[in-house]
Amino acid sequence: QVQLVESGGGLVQPGGSLRLSCAASVSIFSINAMGWYRQVPGKQRELVAAITRGGSTNYSDSVKGRFTISRDNAKNTVYLQMNSLKPEDTAVYYCHADTINGGWTYDHWGQGTQVTVSS
Repeated sequence: QVQLVESGGGLVQPGGSLRLSCAASVSIFSINAMGWYRQVPGKQRELVAAITRGGSTNYSDSVKGRFTISRDNAKNTVYLQMNSLKPEDTAVYYCHADTINGGWTYDHWGQGTQVTVSS
């Protein structure tokens, strides 16, 4: 079983920056892909950014050029650097990982961390 623990959320002014961290309980090499999703009340959870085992990255159009996903393999940690934050970025951000075992794909979620962008 994979445990994911997010940290780094908080209150920030528009135009400011935050860095979210997601620490995995297993080596990132055991994970097929990791990503960040976000959700606001009454709306569906949406993909923000993802990174594969091979290092390929994908971003939502709404965050391209502002957010960067990266990883530190030695620390089993994935980061989301968020710059030029906007009020519409306010959401609970969730770390996600998927693993493959015996031909099946398994989804793992962190508990979420609140990001609030407000003046």
